[in-house]
Amino acid sequence: MIFTAIPEDVINEIKYRNEIESTVSQYVNLKRAGKNLVGLCPFHSEKTPSFTVYPESGSFYCFGCGVGGDVFTFTGLLENLDYIESVKLLAERSGVTLPQDGYDDSFQKIKNTVYDINRETARFFHAFLMSENGKWALDYLTGRGLTLKTIKHFGLGAAPDSWNMLIRHLKSKGFSEADMLTANVIGGSKGSYYDRFRKRVMFPIINIRGNVIGFSGRVLPGEDKNTGKYVNTGDTPVYKKSENLFGINFAKSHCAERIILVEGNMDVISLHQAGFCNTVAPLGTAFTSEQANLISRYTKEIVLMLDADAAGQKAIKRASKLLENTGLNVRVVVIPDGKDPDEYIKKNGADKFRALLEGAVSDIEYKLLTAAEGIDINADDGKLRYLSRAAEIIAASDDVMTRDIYIGRMSEKYGVSRTALTAKVDELRRKNDRYQKRQEFANLVKPKSGVGELNPEKRRNLKAAAAEETVIAVLLKHPDFYEKIKDKLPPDKMVTSFNRRIYGIITQAIEEGKEPDISVFAEKLIPAELGFVVSLQNSLKADENPEFVLKDCVKVILEEGNMQKISDGNDSTVEDWAFGLKNLIDKKAKGN
Repeated sequence: MIFTAIPEDVINEIKYRNEIESTVSQYVNLKRAGKNLVGLCPFHSEKTPSFTVYPESGSFYCFGCGVGGDVFTFTGLLENLDYIESVKLLAERSGVTLPQDGYDDSFQKIKNTVYDINRETARFFHAFLMSENGKWALDYLTGRGLTLKTIKHFGLGAAPDSWNMLIRHLKSKGFSEADMLTANVIGGSKGSYYDRFRKRVMFPIINIRGNVIGFSGRVLPGEDKNTGKYVNTGDTPVYKKSENLFGINFAKSHCAERIILVEGNMDVISLHQAGFCNTVAPLGTAFTSEQANLISRYTKEIVLMLDADAAGQKAIKRASKLLENTGLNVRVVVIPDGKDPDEYIKKNGADKFRALLEGAVSDIEYKLLTAAEGIDINADDGKLRYLSRAAEIIAASDDVMTRDIYIGRMSEKYGVSRTALTAKVDELRRKNDRYQKRQEFANLVKPKSGVGELNPEKRRNLKAAAAEETVIAVLLKHPDFYEKIKDKLPPDKMVTSFNRRIYGIITQAIEEGKEPDISVFAEKLIPAELGFVVSLQNSLKADENPEFVLKDCVKVILEEGNMQKISDGNDSTVEDWAFGLKNLIDKKAKGN
């Protein structure tokens, strides 16, 4: 993490021009709940809103996944930006001019170097593809039906069958091997570096802003016995495969109404070449919630067109589950004859593909169709099994009209009483609601997902940790009270190390004359830790008689800290511990 020194008044001006309510509303449908606003969290899948925006403090917090922060944190999480990039983006959007210096942008410089290396690497691969030595790769691509125009449009390339050609090329452009390692275009260690991609057809991965962020390299058919069909860029300062999509840089301008999700790079390229420029694919991994949320920011509808094999159908079910609470209309295309989109469009052409696309079924229809797999619906027991599955699918819909339509269809088609099927669906919905409430309660009391328990020492120091959290909450709302406790409670007196770190950031900010709002934590904490701070900032801990509460909590922390020192003394005997405890009790009785 780097510490920003952008002047506080500039940060506040950017916040003022980018109110958190209006910024979040661009991505989340918010509803008023008293003085706050709530909506479905854009960072995890949920059916009941647990994402809360606090306009008074300019912060947000999700009670489901524990993520929280300010307007910069929110923008950074959604746009995959670090703190400085988020500040720059919001400054640019609102017309605020940032000072040319005054902040440490060393991490941004690293990212810029990686972007430069990736761009030069993509040029190198493309030039090699178009050279005589790259004919083997060009023949493969044209043999797959791609035109030269398409190949240039996507910047496709080829990696030579060499261990160091790319290294030598990048060195000639002034890049160091250390930076090449950071970009993940080479492997090895000092004195023994090698090109990571060798004799592969190369697909550059480009983000929404048009930057090359990584590569996917494919070996020619028949040559993947030992090396694997694909080699992909690992996570780098500019690339995380779970948060990006292949083709999104082009699709974003063609998907206002609909996006098509396919399985592989070649599917994307073939469909773009045929005029379906609203097509994207995951990047060597299963479809993720981050990718689902990314898509939901650019379109109204998603069509799942994954491969027709068992793995593809499993992927459709997973994707539809992740898309349930994004607000997107989800439809599914089942490609005939077990073909993938690339094969189908080459054999049948764009018109038939368009007809196939227009015939996409709704997500619920697809689930009802596939629910019959492995069941003999002509037999009575098979029909009952299928209708039970169908009732579960229908019950999962929150739209009453949708449920009514499909209850009617199932009732008519399978000769079952509408009343009976409705009763079964209602019974399942009540059961689902009870389960959902139990899950929501569990989410509130268990450690937030993704980071484990933020303060593991709390289990052993419940009383001290509770007092520490209250002190933090009071100072976040009443920083002027710090003068009353700073001599009694320096940071090293905090019992748990996590709260000690939070308290240290607050006290440092106050002593530097800064307001201890969420911005002072932004670059020093991960989102879940920020969420914890936001939850304290907006809690009721500091609302009633805060000065008295603060004094009492300081006393508790100091006493608990002394108790811990006594119990932690490695050389102490039981008699020593008892004597120390008696002294502590005596002091307390005398009011010290």
